[in-house]
Amino acid sequence: MTEDKHKKEENSLIAERRRKLDTIRLDGNPFPNDFRRTALAQELFNNYGEYEDDDLRAKKLKVAVAGRMMVKRVMGKASFIKLQDHTGQIQIRLERDRLPKDVYQAFKKWDVGDILGATGSLFKTKTGELTVIADETWLLTKSLRPLPEKFHGLADQELRYRRRYVDLIMNEQSREVFRRRSEIITYIRRFLDDQNYLEVETPMLQTTPGGAVARPFETYHNALNMDMYLRVAPELNLKRLIVGGFDRVYEINRNFRNEGVSTQHNPEFTMLELYQAYADYKDIILMFEGLFKGLARSLLGTEKVLYQGETYDFSKPFNRLTVEEVILQFNTSFDRSKLRDVEYLRHRATESGIKIQDSYGAGKLQLEIFEKTCEEQLRQPTFVLQYPTEVSPLSRKNDDDPFVTDRFELFIGGREFANGFSELNDPEDQEERFQAQALNRNAGDLEALVYDADYIRAMEYGLPPVAGVGLGIDRVVMLFTDSPSIRDVLLFPHMRAEVFD
Repeated sequence: MTEDKHKKEENSLIAERRRKLDTIRLDGNPFPNDFRRTALAQELFNNYGEYEDDDLRAKKLKVAVAGRMMVKRVMGKASFIKLQDHTGQIQIRLERDRLPKDVYQAFKKWDVGDILGATGSLFKTKTGELTVIADETWLLTKSLRPLPEKFHGLADQELRYRRRYVDLIMNEQSREVFRRRSEIITYIRRFLDDQNYLEVETPMLQTTPGGAVARPFETYHNALNMDMYLRVAPELNLKRLIVGGFDRVYEINRNFRNEGVSTQHNPEFTMLELYQAYADYKDIILMFEGLFKGLARSLLGTEKVLYQGETYDFSKPFNRLTVEEVILQFNTSFDRSKLRDVEYLRHRATESGIKIQDSYGAGKLQLEIFEKTCEEQLRQPTFVLQYPTEVSPLSRKNDDDPFVTDRFELFIGGREFANGFSELNDPEDQEERFQAQALNRNAGDLEALVYDADYIRAMEYGLPPVAGVGLGIDRVVMLFTDSPSIRDVLLFPHMRAEVFD
């Protein structure tokens, strides 16, 4: 069917439903709000699914169910429908002679997609299906738009994302993804609460963007007459709380970064950030191994996770490699002795087709080579350690080797999941790094950190030794739901504006 023909047919069906609505309005309110449900579909199956028909009929159990009519089979004096609530579907039998006068005739004009309520008793059909035989039924909401054809649903992926409400109606798999998302976040909260972390909330609107090397969204506050920014990360505010005496804090937060869109990136996304005083990055690494193992066991009943045809094994200790070790592993022709030689790194980067700038030092060049030639090959769970100080403006320098920091990133399936480090708590060192970032920003780097004078002031009161980490919740959900795109795990992913006729 051509798009124009499909549009005309849909418009014709909508017009017919509007005419039905007009008729219903003449007899009363087509959107009543006085029906109260007493049972959900899954509850009924859990409680009575094993009963025999005779036992069910003997109980004379009265229930009130409600949901969207997904199936309608009219057979003369009796009909079957299926109502769908958020737990599943339950079958209803409607008999003309059992229902109040004229209700059955009215029901025949109701459409698939309408929301109905019904009261009645439980029984089982000859095929053994748990069913409610209705004593009464009501139209609670008239649906004006037809649902997609049952067996194809929303075949267009873009329409699934744009009209998530329809996707959720038609697709049990989509509903399961978002139930699983909720389970993941609940597990993480419980995991941290059990370790005496305090959940906090920090502002999404900030006067100084900071906490991550990223380009912010800009806005303006009329009453205060000032520029403001949607937060790119809550890091600096959370560390202010460490200064204030909360030794273990976390936030499951919405962050905003004015950057590209891909299967792994959305301008608005969810992260876990946590900070623990009197700990270092090695403590966080151990905790995260336990978090991922526990998530796998809780959600899947196994520590081996299948994602897009590849199995990741969380039962073993995760790999641990430094940035330089990874570069050497996947670039076997590299000269180990020149890994910090700027000219050598520039040559190797250019040779690999990596775009570089004159301002890049050895640390930045290492990171570019690592990201472009190595990341994708880190398949099994791997902690990559010792990121260069040049590209880690908030991380503590390694005591034995100041070229690198006590920082890690967690990779699974070639994707970064977490970024953590022993935090820089020397205010003078932090001020120097902010100043270096400010120079980069003035030179045109829109992702460079902005100098935050109040954060320096907070550090000057004394920031204890502390470690922290940020974890991409959306990517965790992708992993544990076998979803190929971040859009599959966001209820309302950002897309280009839709043009309405």
